[in-house]
Amino acid sequence: MLQEEFQKIVDSRRSNRAFDPHIEVADLIIERGIKRAILAPNSSNMQLWEFQWIQSEEMLQKMTPLCLGQSAAKTAKHMVVFITRKDKWRSRAKWNYNKIAESVEGEPGKLQKGALTYYKKLIPIVYFNDPFGITSVLRKSVSFLLGVRKPFYRLGGKAEQRIVVHKSCALAAQTFMLSIAAEGFHSCPMEGFDKKRVRKILNLPRGAEINMIVSVGKGTEKGIWGPRHRVPYEDVVTKK
Repeated sequence: MLQEEFQKIVDSRRSNRAFDPHIEVADLIIERGIKRAILAPNSSNMQLWEFQWIQSEEMLQKMTPLCLGQSAAKTAKHMVVFITRKDKWRSRAKWNYNKIAESVEGEPGKLQKGALTYYKKLIPIVYFNDPFGITSVLRKSVSFLLGVRKPFYRLGGKAEQRIVVHKSCALAAQTFMLSIAAEGFHSCPMEGFDKKRVRKILNLPRGAEINMIVSVGKGTEKGIWGPRHRVPYEDVVTKK
Protein backbone atom coordinates (compact mmCIF):
# COMPACT_ATOMS: atom_id res chain seq x y z
CA MET A 1 0.00 0.00 0.00
CA LEU A 2 1.08 3.57 -0.65
CA GLN A 3 0.87 4.59 2.99
CA GLU A 4 3.16 1.70 3.98
CA GLU A 5 5.72 2.67 1.35
CA PHE A 6 5.58 6.29 2.46
CA GLN A 7 6.05 5.27 6.09
CA LYS A 8 9.22 3.40 5.07
CA ILE A 9 10.54 6.52 3.35
CA VAL A 10 9.78 8.72 6.37
CA ASP A 11 11.41 6.20 8.71
CA SER A 12 14.53 5.91 6.55
CA ARG A 13 14.99 9.66 6.25
CA ARG A 14 17.51 10.42 8.94
CA SER A 15 20.04 13.23 9.09
CA ASN A 16 23.19 11.27 8.29
CA ARG A 17 26.39 13.15 9.07
CA ALA A 18 28.99 10.82 7.54
CA PHE A 19 28.72 9.44 4.02
CA ASP A 20 30.53 6.48 2.47
CA PRO A 21 33.43 7.88 0.41
CA HIS A 22 33.39 4.87 -1.94
CA ILE A 23 29.76 5.06 -3.04
CA GLU A 24 28.78 7.65 -5.63
CA VAL A 25 25.34 9.18 -6.05
CA ALA A 26 24.25 9.39 -9.68
CA ASP A 27 23.44 12.85 -11.02
CA LEU A 28 20.04 11.53 -12.14
CA ILE A 29 19.04 10.91 -8.50
CA ILE A 30 19.80 14.52 -7.56
CA GLU A 31 18.06 15.79 -10.69
CA ARG A 32 14.94 13.78 -9.89
CA GLY A 33 15.04 15.07 -6.33
CA ILE A 34 15.21 18.70 -7.46
CA LYS A 35 12.41 18.20 -9.98
CA ARG A 36 10.27 16.75 -7.19
CA ALA A 37 11.21 19.65 -4.93
CA ILE A 38 9.94 22.04 -7.58
CA LEU A 39 6.53 20.36 -7.22
CA ALA A 40 6.40 21.21 -3.50
CA PRO A 41 3.53 23.41 -2.29
CA ASN A 42 4.40 27.09 -2.10
CA SER A 43 2.63 30.36 -1.38
CA SER A 44 0.47 31.57 -4.29
CA ASN A 45 2.50 29.39 -6.67
CA MET A 46 5.05 32.21 -6.74
CA GLN A 47 7.96 29.73 -6.52
CA LEU A 48 10.25 32.33 -4.99
CA TRP A 49 13.16 29.96 -4.72
CA GLU A 50 16.34 28.87 -6.43
CA PHE A 51 18.38 25.67 -6.10
CA GLN A 52 22.14 25.63 -6.62
CA TRP A 53 23.44 22.11 -7.16
CA ILE A 54 27.04 21.67 -6.01
CA GLN A 55 28.47 18.62 -7.78
CA SER A 56 32.06 19.28 -8.86
CA GLU A 57 34.85 18.11 -6.58
CA GLU A 58 36.38 21.58 -6.73
CA MET A 59 33.22 23.32 -5.50
CA LEU A 60 32.55 20.67 -2.85
CA GLN A 61 36.04 21.25 -1.45
CA LYS A 62 35.48 25.01 -1.44
CA MET A 63 32.14 24.63 0.31
CA THR A 64 33.40 22.31 3.06
CA PRO A 65 35.25 24.94 5.14
CA LEU A 66 32.37 27.35 4.62
CA CYS A 67 30.15 24.68 6.21
CA LEU A 68 32.55 24.82 9.18
CA GLY A 69 34.27 21.58 8.24
CA GLN A 70 31.45 19.39 9.52
CA SER A 71 31.52 15.75 8.48
CA ALA A 72 28.28 16.00 6.52
CA ALA A 73 30.04 18.51 4.27
CA LYS A 74 33.43 16.78 4.13
CA THR A 75 31.99 13.46 2.95
CA ALA A 76 29.16 14.76 0.75
CA LYS A 77 28.97 13.61 -2.84
CA HIS A 78 26.58 16.45 -3.68
CA MET A 79 25.18 19.52 -1.98
CA VAL A 80 22.06 21.46 -2.87
CA VAL A 81 21.73 25.02 -1.63
CA PHE A 82 18.11 26.07 -1.15
CA ILE A 83 17.76 29.81 -1.70
CA THR A 84 14.82 32.19 -1.32
CA ARG A 85 14.29 34.76 -4.09
CA LYS A 86 11.75 37.25 -2.75
CA ASP A 87 13.37 39.75 -5.11
CA LYS A 88 11.86 37.88 -8.08
CA TRP A 89 8.25 38.49 -7.08
CA ARG A 90 7.53 40.74 -10.07
CA SER A 91 8.77 38.30 -12.70
CA ARG A 92 7.11 35.31 -11.00
CA ALA A 93 3.79 37.17 -10.70
CA LYS A 94 4.01 38.06 -14.39
CA TRP A 95 4.83 34.42 -15.24
CA ASN A 96 1.75 33.20 -13.37
CA TYR A 97 -0.42 35.88 -14.99
CA ASN A 98 0.77 34.91 -18.47
CA LYS A 99 0.23 31.20 -17.83
CA ILE A 100 -3.38 31.86 -16.87
CA ALA A 101 -3.94 34.29 -19.74
CA GLU A 102 -2.56 31.76 -22.23
CA SER A 103 -5.05 29.14 -21.03
CA VAL A 104 -8.05 31.41 -21.57
CA GLU A 105 -10.11 30.70 -24.67
CA GLY A 106 -12.48 33.51 -25.44
CA GLU A 107 -13.90 35.49 -22.53
CA PRO A 108 -12.28 34.55 -19.19
CA GLY A 109 -14.57 32.99 -16.61
CA LYS A 110 -15.10 34.23 -13.07
CA LEU A 111 -12.34 32.05 -11.63
CA GLN A 112 -9.88 33.07 -14.34
CA LYS A 113 -10.69 36.76 -13.90
CA GLY A 114 -10.09 36.43 -10.19
CA ALA A 115 -6.74 34.72 -10.74
CA LEU A 116 -5.63 37.37 -13.27
CA THR A 117 -6.58 40.15 -10.86
CA TYR A 118 -4.80 38.34 -8.05
CA TYR A 119 -1.43 38.30 -9.83
CA LYS A 120 -1.76 41.73 -11.45
CA LYS A 121 -3.14 43.75 -8.54
CA LEU A 122 -3.05 41.87 -5.23
CA ILE A 123 0.42 40.32 -5.38
CA PRO A 124 2.06 43.77 -5.81
CA ILE A 125 0.20 44.94 -2.70
CA VAL A 126 1.57 41.97 -0.75
CA TYR A 127 5.20 42.13 -1.95
CA PHE A 128 5.99 45.74 -2.84
CA ASN A 129 8.33 47.62 -0.51
CA ASP A 130 9.59 51.18 -0.58
CA PRO A 131 12.90 52.39 0.94
CA PHE A 132 11.14 54.20 3.79
CA GLY A 133 8.78 51.43 4.89
CA ILE A 134 5.65 53.46 4.16
CA THR A 135 3.93 50.61 2.31
CA SER A 136 4.51 48.30 5.27
CA VAL A 137 2.79 50.74 7.60
CA LEU A 138 -0.10 51.13 5.17
CA ARG A 139 -0.51 47.35 4.79
CA LYS A 140 -0.56 46.84 8.56
CA SER A 141 -3.00 49.71 9.07
CA VAL A 142 -5.43 48.51 6.40
CA SER A 143 -5.20 44.95 7.72
CA PHE A 144 -5.99 46.15 11.23
CA LEU A 145 -8.98 48.23 10.15
CA LEU A 146 -10.47 45.59 7.85
CA GLY A 147 -9.83 42.88 10.44
CA VAL A 148 -11.77 44.59 13.22
CA ARG A 149 -15.15 43.19 12.20
CA LYS A 150 -14.23 40.05 10.23
CA PRO A 151 -11.34 37.65 9.58
CA PHE A 152 -8.78 39.23 7.30
CA TYR A 153 -5.34 38.28 6.01
CA ARG A 154 -2.90 40.31 8.10
CA LEU A 155 -0.48 41.90 5.68
CA GLY A 156 2.90 42.80 7.11
CA GLY A 157 6.28 44.15 6.10
CA LYS A 158 9.58 42.64 5.03
CA ALA A 159 9.77 40.29 8.01
CA GLU A 160 6.42 38.70 7.14
CA GLN A 161 7.43 38.39 3.50
CA ARG A 162 10.68 36.65 4.49
CA ILE A 163 8.79 34.18 6.65
CA VAL A 164 6.47 33.30 3.76
CA VAL A 165 9.25 32.64 1.23
CA HIS A 166 11.38 30.70 3.73
CA LYS A 167 8.43 28.45 4.61
CA SER A 168 7.88 27.66 0.94
CA CYS A 169 11.57 27.00 0.38
CA ALA A 170 11.75 24.69 3.41
CA LEU A 171 8.84 22.66 2.01
CA ALA A 172 10.86 22.20 -1.20
CA ALA A 173 13.92 21.12 0.81
CA GLN A 174 11.89 18.54 2.74
CA THR A 175 10.44 17.18 -0.50
CA PHE A 176 13.99 16.88 -1.85
CA MET A 177 15.20 14.99 1.23
CA LEU A 178 12.26 12.57 1.09
CA SER A 179 13.07 11.96 -2.58
CA ILE A 180 16.68 11.15 -1.70
CA ALA A 181 15.46 8.72 0.97
CA ALA A 182 13.13 7.07 -1.57
CA GLU A 183 16.15 6.52 -3.83
CA GLY A 184 17.98 4.62 -1.06
CA PHE A 185 20.43 7.40 -0.20
CA HIS A 186 20.78 9.84 2.66
CA SER A 187 20.90 13.57 3.33
CA CYS A 188 21.69 16.07 6.03
CA PRO A 189 20.20 19.58 6.20
CA MET A 190 22.91 21.96 7.38
CA GLU A 191 22.36 25.30 9.06
CA GLY A 192 25.92 25.57 10.33
CA PHE A 193 27.62 27.59 7.60
CA ASP A 194 29.13 31.01 6.98
CA LYS A 195 26.27 32.61 5.08
CA LYS A 196 28.32 35.63 4.07
CA ARG A 197 31.05 33.57 2.43
CA VAL A 198 28.60 31.09 0.89
CA ARG A 199 26.69 33.99 -0.64
CA LYS A 200 29.93 35.28 -2.12
CA ILE A 201 31.13 31.99 -3.57
CA LEU A 202 27.70 31.33 -5.12
CA ASN A 203 27.55 34.91 -6.44
CA LEU A 204 24.09 35.49 -4.98
CA PRO A 205 22.39 38.84 -5.57
CA ARG A 206 21.40 41.07 -2.69
CA GLY A 207 17.77 39.93 -2.61
CA ALA A 208 18.62 36.22 -2.26
CA GLU A 209 18.81 34.44 1.09
CA ILE A 210 20.06 30.96 1.92
CA ASN A 211 17.39 28.79 3.49
CA MET A 212 19.55 25.71 4.09
CA ILE A 213 22.25 23.56 2.54
CA VAL A 214 21.50 19.85 2.09
CA SER A 215 24.35 17.39 1.69
CA VAL A 216 23.79 14.02 0.02
CA GLY A 217 25.57 10.66 -0.01
CA LYS A 218 25.29 7.03 1.03
CA GLY A 219 24.97 7.18 4.79
CA THR A 220 27.04 5.14 7.23
CA GLU A 221 26.29 3.78 10.70
CA LYS A 222 28.57 6.31 12.37
CA GLY A 223 26.68 9.06 10.54
CA ILE A 224 23.58 8.36 12.65
CA TRP A 225 24.02 9.89 16.07
CA GLY A 226 21.92 7.50 18.12
CA PRO A 227 18.24 6.60 18.01
CA ARG A 228 15.65 9.08 16.83
CA HIS A 229 14.00 10.78 19.82
CA ARG A 230 10.81 12.77 19.51
CA VAL A 231 8.72 14.57 22.11
CA PRO A 232 5.61 12.45 22.90
CA TYR A 233 2.63 12.89 20.57
CA GLU A 234 0.47 14.06 23.46
CA ASP A 235 2.89 16.92 24.21
CA VAL A 236 2.77 18.43 20.73
CA VAL A 237 -0.75 17.67 19.47
CA THR A 238 -3.86 19.40 20.75
CA LYS A 239 -7.31 18.37 19.57
CA LYS A 240 -10.03 21.02 19.56
